[in-house]
Amino acid sequence: MVRIDRIYTRSGDHGTTSLGDGQRVSKLSLRVVAGGSVDETNCALGMALAAGLPTEIGDIVRRLQQFLFDLGSDLCVPLPESGEDTHPGRVNMHQVEILERLIDQFTDRMAPLTSFILPGGTPGAAALHFARSVCRRAELDVLRLNELQTINPALLIALNRLSDLLFVLGRAANAYGRDDVLWSPGLGLPEVAASAADS
Repeated sequence: MVRIDRIYTRSGDHGTTSLGDGQRVSKLSLRVVAGGSVDETNCALGMALAAGLPTEIGDIVRRLQQFLFDLGSDLCVPLPESGEDTHPGRVNMHQVEILERLIDQFTDRMAPLTSFILPGGTPGAAALHFARSVCRRAELDVLRLNELQTINPALLIALNRLSDLLFVLGRAANAYGRDDVLWSPGLGLPEVAASAADS
């Protein structure tokens, strides 16, 4: 159980923060930035729930919020440079397989894609597509971190699969793709009548 007695500590007033292993780092460090993007993904899922989702999808999204906290915990505690990794909550490939099974289960019930789709439809679907785009950014932030420091490889894979799942859930929230908003190539901007100043 986590207990938080105070919201502010003043320890970060000079631009540093503590990681899960106790070391102080700049708030501009790639690890902190990546953690912020993971948190933002979770916030976007909260917005999707508040917008309204079908019960089946909403139940899954609530579990995904819990999973994102686990993922953030993994990210917050660097892998040890030597010795045994004692962090009990590392993301693992079994969790990746669960994400893949969810993607497959929903895809099997989906109307076939005939075009790229635009974020839209129901408020819940639009919010899930927004969450998917934030999750993609989180994946890129973690990838940048991975170029400099070794991270749990399952963490990167899980973020990639999670963004795929959010895309599928966004379609599912639009009547399993039947109410998707499709891209119409070349439709572009509306025609506007010339003003007197243009003539």
